[in-house]
Amino acid sequence: MTVAQLLEALAKMPVEAVVLMESDGGLSLVAALELVEPQGGAPAEVLLLPSMAE
Repeated sequence: MTVAQLLEALAKMPVEAVVLMESDGGLSLVAALELVEPQGGAPAEVLLLPSMAE
């Protein structure tokens, strides 16, 4: 999924909804994003980072 595809999908969701991700066999809130710059011809990547507070 690209950033454009993710934004398009999220735009269809209720704005008050929280964003969760699978993490260690459960669900965690998405706490941050990290950009991995492109290297060696690979595209840039965006990592969704889980909250460690749960």
